[in-house]
Amino acid sequence: MRRAQSLTPNNGVYQLALSDGTALTARTVIIATGASYRRLGIAALEDLHGRGVFYGAATSEAPAMRGRTVVVAGGGNSAGQAALYLAKWAKKVTILVRAASLADSMSSYLIRQIAATPNIDVRYHVQLAGGTGAGAGRLPSLILHDTATRTQRTVPADALFVLIGSQPRTRWLGDAIVRDQQGFIITGPGLLARTSPRWPLARPPLPLETSLPGVPAVVGADRRGEQVRPLRPPVLAAREGPGQAGHRCPHAAEPAEAISDPKVWVALLAGGAHQPADGIVAPPGGERAGADIGFAERGRVLMP
Repeated sequence: MRRAQSLTPNNGVYQLALSDGTALTARTVIIATGASYRRLGIAALEDLHGRGVFYGAATSEAPAMRGRTVVVAGGGNSAGQAALYLAKWAKKVTILVRAASLADSMSSYLIRQIAATPNIDVRYHVQLAGGTGAGAGRLPSLILHDTATRTQRTVPADALFVLIGSQPRTRWLGDAIVRDQQGFIITGPGLLARTSPRWPLARPPLPLETSLPGVPAVVGADRRGEQVRPLRPPVLAAREGPGQAGHRCPHAAEPAEAISDPKVWVALLAGGAHQPADGIVAPPGGERAGADIGFAERGRVLMP
């Protein structure tokens, strides 16, 4: 499989260097690299991935949690939303938070909803230390570490949902495109607030347009990039700011014929979106990094 190595402007077009030494030239490149969930790195729990331990997946797994005891690790909006959704089925949902409060990491409306949900409990100053049941192939309990008292205890848990942030798959871009300190691509009006490098055109950047004019990053994640789901447009690692999630990309939201060249090479970087996006089909990728290459013709992407 060929993977994207770099993206550089070249006399009004863009050159995408590939891992096999070849390169593609295009007037428009769509970046949809997605993001990977941050992992716990605890061997006893990683061994139970998919068998009681889940990264994200609250929507798909929630009905199976009916009458069960569920734990959600994370203090951000994604964790709060997952807990509220799981509480519709689970007997009890416990949110584990390392900090002393949710105020600095979660929206106030979610905090209020969680407080009003009787089967949700929030525990602060708590970190996951391990789990049991790897040998049996299922999760019966978790080991929690209280950072305030420096003590550990074992609590029953039928399932653990981990939402502790994500890592955007944008490292391959290097300095070609402006990103924030976490690696998320800055798009649209957010570029105008930066003094270096400056937006190069007289017109303002279009919504979802990156610091390279004509190179959009299609938004399908929330403003922190924490929650990654197969949405339309495809999921990718971009940041627009509050209220911009789900904004339609001015390039990718139109049929391929509407792109300046009806037969233009594009790089659709695998980010887990499997559904058609208004005439442009993102290839399946899931956790895969790098890029699959195709070209837009007659409203869809053809894979070579």
